[in-house]
Amino acid sequence: MLNDSHLGSAEAIVTARTTPLIPAAPAQAPGALPLRTHLRIPIWPFALLAAILIGLFLLTLALGSVQIPLDQILKVLAGGEADREAWTNIVLKFRLPKALTAMLAGGALGVAGLMMQTFFRNPLASPDVLGVHAGASLGVALVVLTTGSIGGEMLAGIGLAGDVSLAAAASLGAALTIALVLLVARRAQNSATLLLLGLMIGQFTAAFVSLLLYFSVPERIQAYVNWGFGSFSGVSWAQMPILVLAVVAGLLLAGVLGKSLNAMLLGETYARSLGLNVQRTRIGIIVATALLTGAVTAFCGPIVFIGIAVPHACRGLLRTSDHRALIVAAILAGAAAALAAGLIAELPGARIVLPLNAVTALFGAPVVLWIILRWHGAGKVFTS
Repeated sequence: MLNDSHLGSAEAIVTARTTPLIPAAPAQAPGALPLRTHLRIPIWPFALLAAILIGLFLLTLALGSVQIPLDQILKVLAGGEADREAWTNIVLKFRLPKALTAMLAGGALGVAGLMMQTFFRNPLASPDVLGVHAGASLGVALVVLTTGSIGGEMLAGIGLAGDVSLAAAASLGAALTIALVLLVARRAQNSATLLLLGLMIGQFTAAFVSLLLYFSVPERIQAYVNWGFGSFSGVSWAQMPILVLAVVAGLLLAGVLGKSLNAMLLGETYARSLGLNVQRTRIGIIVATALLTGAVTAFCGPIVFIGIAVPHACRGLLRTSDHRALIVAAILAGAAAALAAGLIAELPGARIVLPLNAVTALFGAPVVLWIILRWHGAGKVFTS
């Protein structure tokens, strides 16, 4: 394990590199800012993210096809009854579970993307880019064929065992995909090769899923297609404990790995010289990412772009690569981003619901293009 003296040695080397955002040596993760663990992170970025998160949370409860006054929302959250019984039912039975699901999913994907970018030392690494979502989707598809139902409210008929099996299958598929990417990545250090690998894994699993669904009944095919659009609205209160347990376990494990992730910024060789058990850290990152990505994918669908955009936004806001701060920021920013995407998808005041992944792609794709252009211009993304 690492101690403060080890981190002090690491920071002495990393802070000597003065170029922000773009590392001066290939040992440091692309996209990493100088690791200043001896400096205190100002509290205002966290306060800002928390305020934005609370505002979006209340808006999610208030806006929709039926608009509910803010004072009535606060009354219901305090345990009282709204002036109209229908408002109480809408908040407690529909909008509150949706808002909590969005916060859990966004925070989980933000932290998963952060860990993957550090682990693979690639600014474009994320669950959706490297095929982790595809692996989790394959696990979900296998459950579909054995249970005949999928995701959200359609899982209500298969009970607790079905909910657990769905989350477990998705997490196992995600873990196996990460392990496969890691195995190949150790032989191919080129970033373009790594991204191409993720694309090929996604295509392979998509082909396998297509074969599975080809022999399924039309109802199951339609259920899988609807699930693939992504949604935060399908998780019931009965399923919420499973999602909470998986996400909280993954986030706690990520928090424990904070110092180890800092050391991994300098590469595995230097991390070993600091006394870090790289093998144990690697397994911890795989387990944490699989839990976070698998649970979210199982219940919400393969939500894209949050995992790649949120870590970069947090680094830019905090101006640090200290994962002990970035993990907290990624939870807050990811939750806020998911709530914002959910609000836009539901078009408050209208009865139209857009596919969630269409909304996240509209806002996330420009971020990915900016990352590619920035690091390609610096010769960092498509060179080894």
